[in-house]
Order: sequence, then C-alpha cells, then structure tokens
Amino acid sequence: MNNNNINKRSIQELKARLLVMRNEIAESIRHIEKDTLNKSQRDASGDLSGYSFHMADMATDNFDREFNLDIGSKEQQLLNQIENALSMIEEGTYGKCEDCEQLISIERLRAVPFARLCIKCQEASEKREKEG
Repeated sequence: MNNNNINKRSIQELKARLLVMRNEIAESIRHIEKDTLNKSQRDASGDLSGYSFHMADMATDNFDREFNLDIGSKEQQLLNQIENALSMIEEGTYGKCEDCEQLISIERLRAVPFARLCIKCQEASEKREKEG
C-alpha cells in the first residue's frame, strides 16, 4: 500500500468493516426488492379479492412503495461507495482525497470508511451544494 497514513493492519480492519457493511446493505436491498418490487400492489396490500382498492388505501400503498424505493436507491448509492472504497484498497489508492490528493486522516476513515474526501474538501463540497 502506498498510503503512508494508514498501516496494513488498519487497512485490513477498515476492509473488514466495509465488507460487513456491504453485506448488510446488500441484504437490505434484497429485502426491499422482495417486499416492494416483486409484488403487485394487490399482493402487497394483502387484498386477495377482485374488488378495487379504496383511494386512501391506494395512496398509502403508493406512498409506502415510493418510500421503500427511495430507501433502496439511497442504499444502492451507499453500496456503490463501499464497492469503490474496496476497489481502492485493492489498487493501493485507498485513503487519498479525490479533490486535493492529500491523505485522509485515519480518524475520518474510521468514522466513514468509504470517505472519498478529506474533511476540508468535504466541508467545501457541502458548502458548494448549499450555495448552488
């Protein structure tokens, strides 16, 4: 590893944590897919009759479905960040800020093991998002 900030043991600990996170999120996404995407609206509501839904029930079911899809989308984004971090570990580039190319502190990586930016660049990025 060419990251002077992090020793091999720390990288292995962070990698193990990333792998656990990846498995948990992948399981959560599978659960959302099973409960939301692979069921018809009638099956999801438990209504097995041939009668139409009440409008309020349909609205609630649609809200729940959209909410679950939004959670799934956010979890997929997080999963992508974790996969990216694992790839960077394999390439030996893990722990380097994508903006300033300085090393990310071990404290930040322990807090957010998939961090792509150092604290300074992350704060600047968030400030730009608020302004823009």
